[in-house]
This record gives sequence, C-alpha cells and structure tokens, in this order.
Amino acid sequence: MTKDKAFWRTTALEDMSDSQWESLCDGCAKCCLSKLIDDETEELYYTNLACDLLDTKKCRCTDYEHRFARVTDCVKVSLKHRESFGWLPPTCAYRRLSEGKDLPQWHPLLTGSKAAMHKAGQSVRGKVIHESLGGDPEDHIVIWPLADCSD
Repeated sequence: MTKDKAFWRTTALEDMSDSQWESLCDGCAKCCLSKLIDDETEELYYTNLACDLLDTKKCRCTDYEHRFARVTDCVKVSLKHRESFGWLPPTCAYRRLSEGKDLPQWHPLLTGSKAAMHKAGQSVRGKVIHESLGGDPEDHIVIWPLADCSD
C-alpha cells in the first residue's frame, strides 16, 4: 500500500468518511464474542461464545442490516461510544488508532486481503461456538482475544 493511501495515518477518526471508517474493521469478529464483567473488579472477560448471527467461518454477521433489531446487546462501534473502546480487543483498529497506535501488520488495509489476518490467528475462525450452544458463559472464558499483536 502506498503512503498516500494510508488515510488512517493522516486522518483523525472523527474526520473519516463513512467508507474509511468501515474499512478500518478487519473482520476478525472478536467484537461478536460474549463478554462478561466481574461485578466486584469490573474486569472484562472474553468468552469463546459468538453471537448466533455470526457466520463463524466467514467471520461476518449473517444479518448485518438488521442486527440491532435481532440482538439487543449488539453494540455499534462508533465515535459516540469512543470512551468504551476499551471493551474492544487490543488488536482492533478502532481501539488502536484511538490509542495512537498504527494498524497491525496483518490488517487487510495493509495486506489487501483478510487471509493474513486469519493466518496470523487473529480472527475467531475455528475458535468459537454459538451462544445458544454454549451453556454457562463462565465455563467459556478465554484469553486469546486479549492477546495484543506483535507490531
């Protein structure tokens, strides 16, 4: 990718066009995992339980257009919720850019495809089951979504 196409390095998140904003999503689907918050410590825990709308092989929502109507706790990643970007995984472009970091080397905007992301093990592909099949979420706590990428 040429430097002039690296808009995320020259354009603030709040100044990005809708298409630029959407292209930041690498499609890892980690944001589609169920998360738990410890009532006492407020620590965030990820599980390997994915939203039932997630196509776990393609790492895409099967009803993206209607997801908010069908999944009450589905959260839109937007600047309106910037203060809560901490719930996003450390590899997430939205979180990384808001923290002053660059995109990870396997990001599709740098590599031209999602293949490098999957090869680097940065997506949920092959690691999750649907929430409806999982039972008690506390039995499904995992740490792999919290692993930061090596820059």
